[in-house]
Amino acid sequence: MVGADRQAPELRLRLAELLASVSLATDLGTGQPPGHALRTCTVATVLAEALGLGPAEVRVVHQVALLRFLGCTADSAETAAAVGGDDRTFLAAMAPAWMGSTREATGRFVRSVGAGEPWPRRAALVARGLADPNEAERSLSAHCEVAVMLAARMGLDEPVVDALAHAYERWDGKGHPAGLAGEEIPTAVRVVVVARDVDLALTAGEDPHAWARARRGRAYDPAVVDALGDAAPGVLAGLEGADEWEAALAAEPLPAATVGAGALDDVLSAWADFADLKSPWMRGHSRAVASLAESAGRHAGLDADSCDGLRRGGLVHDLGRVAVENGIWDKPGPLTTSEWERVRLHPYYTERILARCAALAPAAGPAAAHHERTDGSGYHRALGGDALSPADRILAAADVFTALVADRPHRPALESDDAARALEEEAGRGLDADAVACVLAAAGRRQAPPPRRRPADLTDREVEVLRLIARGASNRDVAERLVISPKTVGRHVENLYRKIGVSSRAAAAVFAMEHRLLD
Repeated sequence: MVGADRQAPELRLRLAELLASVSLATDLGTGQPPGHALRTCTVATVLAEALGLGPAEVRVVHQVALLRFLGCTADSAETAAAVGGDDRTFLAAMAPAWMGSTREATGRFVRSVGAGEPWPRRAALVARGLADPNEAERSLSAHCEVAVMLAARMGLDEPVVDALAHAYERWDGKGHPAGLAGEEIPTAVRVVVVARDVDLALTAGEDPHAWARARRGRAYDPAVVDALGDAAPGVLAGLEGADEWEAALAAEPLPAATVGAGALDDVLSAWADFADLKSPWMRGHSRAVASLAESAGRHAGLDADSCDGLRRGGLVHDLGRVAVENGIWDKPGPLTTSEWERVRLHPYYTERILARCAALAPAAGPAAAHHERTDGSGYHRALGGDALSPADRILAAADVFTALVADRPHRPALESDDAARALEEEAGRGLDADAVACVLAAAGRRQAPPPRRRPADLTDREVEVLRLIARGASNRDVAERLVISPKTVGRHVENLYRKIGVSSRAAAAVFAMEHRLLD
């Protein structure tokens, strides 16, 4: 997507970084260790090159390897209900068997369903599952259908989308969703299914060559298995001791694929739907939070960049939900202590998904802090006070209000007026009163508060920087705290110095104290 303004060309974002980020979410959603899709991508690219594929075909393989499980949240709730609540553990247990024999898959199913449940409950779940032989086909077909829809909305090329439509096909024609066989199956799928199982085998401490030989001509394309044998040293070298992120990005054929910055909202909207599919109770939540937070930011007088960050932060704030099983999210009763601990980690996982991609940095801060509270009672870091930016506070309030007006498994939705009163009760306790006022104004439930004027027309971001440097933080410290680059911090420092008429940090600290900006 190329910008039309020749005098101001559109900023380009590296597509592989965005795909690598969402691959971390699909790892979590499928119960795999972090970096599984990245390692699969590295192996798949080596295999594709060993097969003699051209750069365009290798690029398709590279992208399909990162996105193969983009539809993994399609039926999380149904899977959890069928297996005793923990969809992620079940998917992880079944992963090595999808390309194995029917006997192997059945054995793993019987051993995995209802793990940890009392025996009568397990027996009932196993019996119900074995009585429905088409369940796997329905599930995997839904995964493919959703992956196609999301990938198309992300602007992926047709060969990538077409391959995702057949992500679980097998060489012998016994796969899903269409039962394609042999060379009917897209080349990228034939390569990626082998590459994925290579990483599964290595993670399990088993010999990937033994898996490949046993499945050659059955699930696997014989040519890909032969390429694995020829390329084995390169495959293992690509994984041994490597940083999975850097190795996967380095494996992409050059020139690196890019998308225009204007397409970022389309990408993140697809991710929002990926996250919200996790539970029927959350459908549409992220989009609603994003819209409300952006509008509240405008009511608060935030600049355009901050409002963009709020919208995008709202779209991706719940990506970490996929790391928690649906037996917890969909539970109608109170959560146990251990279940609450799992829930409290989901903003951490959101942060880790977004952290490595520079294009997502402005959204990462508010997204990771959406359950923090001004009194330090929130999670996952128990931040409070000056550690929370205006954007953090607004997104937290927008998330709460959006949840209050929606049904949840433990309660019905509140009417808007009741939700507004409930939100106001939290103002000053854990939610910021100004942020609550702006959210309620954006929701049309209250009069908009007067915009807060900053001394010397400082922006909210400049005040954040000023607060930190006034307390002795270096530019690098500020950059790490606000998830921006040191160069950007330097520009903010120059701008705020000019606005307040100072030339030293000590003088800036005096200005901050004089105007009570450190309170």
